[in-house]
Amino acid sequence: MKEQTPLGIKAQSYVDSGELVPDQLVQDLVEERLAQSDAKPGWILDGFPRKVTQAAFLEELLAKTAQGGERVVNLDAPDDIVISRLLARGRKDDTEEVIRRRLEVYRNETAPLIDYYSQRERLLTVNGNQSQEEVTSELKNIFAP
Repeated sequence: MKEQTPLGIKAQSYVDSGELVPDQLVQDLVEERLAQSDAKPGWILDGFPRKVTQAAFLEELLAKTAQGGERVVNLDAPDDIVISRLLARGRKDDTEEVIRRRLEVYRNETAPLIDYYSQRERLLTVNGNQSQEEVTSELKNIFAP
């Protein structure tokens, strides 16, 4: 969206109005972005996929473009840790009520991805109950060349 492409502008209009960006538009944005030359050596997606249907799309896209080797990292932490860390960020939209709602959406829509990627032997789980420094260290080890 930052690049102000036609797709990005369309997605920004949903965000600005407080609506969820439709799956097809998100998928089109991901496909557009991963096709750019700076993504060829590798990339990290944060927040996508959020649903099994999006994961299936990504798998097809990577097969079509001969990109592979994807690893999926699950930061596993108890709700109380997630809530306290998100509240500490200080964002206006990070109220406890909103965070609890997001966690419920996660459990209903995103958590099934754990099984999806486990079955494909692509899932790596990091203990998010550690200090932020320890989590960062584990992530660096996972993504080190």
